[in-house]
Amino acid sequence: SLFSKSSLTKSLLAVAFLASFGSSMLYGYNLAVVNSPAEYIKAFYNQTMVARNGTGLDDKTLTLFYSVTVSVFAIGGMVGSLMVGILVTRFGRKGTLVRITCLVFIGGAFMGFSRSFGSPEMIIVGRFITGVHSGISLSVVPMYLGEIAPKNLRGFLGLVPSIFICVGVFIAQILGLHELLGKEEHWPLFLSLVVIPTMFQLMLLPWFPESPRYLLIEKRNVHATITALKWYRSKVNIQAEIEEMQEEQRSMSSVQTVSVIGLLKDRSVRWQVITIVVVNIGMQLSGIDAIWFYTNAIFENAGIPVPQIQYTTVGTGAIEVIAGCVGCFTIERLGRRPLMIGGFTFMGICCAGITLSLMFQSHYISVACVVGIIAGFCIGPAGVPFLITAELFKQSHRPAAYTVAGCLNWLSNFTIGFVFPFLQMSAGAYCYLVFFGVCTAVAAYVFFIVPETKNKTFVEISQMFAARNGMLEEESSELGVFNSLKLAKMNGYGAVDLEYDVIENKK
Repeated sequence: SLFSKSSLTKSLLAVAFLASFGSSMLYGYNLAVVNSPAEYIKAFYNQTMVARNGTGLDDKTLTLFYSVTVSVFAIGGMVGSLMVGILVTRFGRKGTLVRITCLVFIGGAFMGFSRSFGSPEMIIVGRFITGVHSGISLSVVPMYLGEIAPKNLRGFLGLVPSIFICVGVFIAQILGLHELLGKEEHWPLFLSLVVIPTMFQLMLLPWFPESPRYLLIEKRNVHATITALKWYRSKVNIQAEIEEMQEEQRSMSSVQTVSVIGLLKDRSVRWQVITIVVVNIGMQLSGIDAIWFYTNAIFENAGIPVPQIQYTTVGTGAIEVIAGCVGCFTIERLGRRPLMIGGFTFMGICCAGITLSLMFQSHYISVACVVGIIAGFCIGPAGVPFLITAELFKQSHRPAAYTVAGCLNWLSNFTIGFVFPFLQMSAGAYCYLVFFGVCTAVAAYVFFIVPETKNKTFVEISQMFAARNGMLEEESSELGVFNSLKLAKMNGYGAVDLEYDVIENKK
């Protein structure tokens, strides 16, 4: 029933795959790519410094240099996420994705030629530029897919990017094996492979149409909207969908795109904003980054022989991809809430499990818990926050909402990467209890506050939040009657339509 012929068209699938393959996948790849060549890159930094200054770097400076290389990606991501609102309003959703591909080519070139030019700075600049690209695309891809999807497939298409993030991590882990690109001479190539998926995207994505919602509500171009909808839908009733978008357009308080400050001040979306803040910070502070950055160390402590560790890591990558697919294919059946609540609760239990296993020196349990955390994360918490950000807001507020969500996401990501090693030194086994607390808190928040958004239109979702925001249903329904009156005058619709609208609102 999920893939009912009427809604999932070839062009919808093609766009979901293209946009995710050329953008989201690179984010996953860049997260994991610095894991295996770490020693070679440090050696390169050292050699360069010897060549320049005659003396090498001490261990501490080297570690600092390298952790800057890893974390500068997140700083780039934050810079990118702050640009999202401006870009998607000016160039459109697809337009933004096509234009930012140049960043990948520039960043890839910097990283790929860093050794030939003997410049460690080029690696750091390259990581920063690819970070900016990931920061933009991590928000724009789910926004674009959420807007072109029919409401019964919005969850499925919205989670496609998170599968590709897992695929990116997995590919980086496989290529990082010693037999493939994990050798000393190959690391510049390994870092700059990101340009290949982007070339595909640049060749094919421009042929697909822009998001119909953007064309209608922001550009007010009805002709282009109909063309785009015909492309993304099969023969189903396009008229009904255009009317639903027009209803959303009329219910919007402002035609202009709201700024971030405007979004934070707007009382009518207060709980939606609190929700995206909680789920986006929770998603990063759930401990998943700590697990990803330090899997190798955890496995080493568990007594797995060092040469075998790289294969175990690839195994966890495969589990991510499988869990991501499970989430993607069940979200339209189960809904958003079960995946979020279930995912966070399961992660919480596994975090507590790691603490216990480290206290009682039971290494196999700690490995099982690591796998559990990764699987729990990829089923729900990995993708749903970005999808929910598209669903909880109307067209006018959506870019600002993505800017806030993305920025918080990257900020928390950076914080964890930086703070976790120190937390581990001071709290030891107990550091995972912090993550246990965060996961349980987020699961509870979703359980008590967030309504189910499966198969609802954007207007219906805003109405579900109206009561909680203290905007009484009365206000919104009077507004509805008023709007339909205005519509009747504008479109010269008959009185029958008008009565029907009023009855709809009374319900």
